[in-house]
Amino acid sequence: MYELAGPFLAGSALLGLAGAAKLRRPAPTANALRALGFPASPVLVRAGAAVELAVATGAVAFGSPLLAALVAASYVGFAAFVLAAMHRDVPLSSCGCFGRTDTPPSVVHLVVDLAFAGVAAAVAVAPLGGLGQVLDGQPLLGLPFLALTAVTVALAYAALTVLPATLALAPRRAA
Repeated sequence: MYELAGPFLAGSALLGLAGAAKLRRPAPTANALRALGFPASPVLVRAGAAVELAVATGAVAFGSPLLAALVAASYVGFAAFVLAAMHRDVPLSSCGCFGRTDTPPSVVHLVVDLAFAGVAAAVAVAPLGGLGQVLDGQPLLGLPFLALTAVTVALAYAALTVLPATLALAPRRAA
């Protein structure tokens, strides 16, 4: 099951980055929640963000089945929110995932959320252990593994933030 270690740790790290960003800037998330009719305030968003950060940190550190299940549940919740945002006639320029106003809900966002949910669910069933355990079996002190995991986080982040903005700028061709 160590094949899923990199994607699981990347998904957990991305969850933690999103939580930290929302702790710092809760307004975009609160606005997105309100636009879809959910209760929202900066205090409520910060509380949820603190939970995200705690779950992500615990998942990376310990990798327990419960924490992996919570990571999976987080991503399923995000996917449900993105799907709702995409299918309602509510103009929403951002899902607020990273405390920014330029992260619009998109199919890419939905796919990334569901992929990380699936990986985390698999790890909940067959636990990996924490980062220390995973690194014990890696060559070169785990540095290549950590580098590839960091690249995965960066690419997922870019897919959720940069790619939708870039695609929005592309000229539309008639079918």
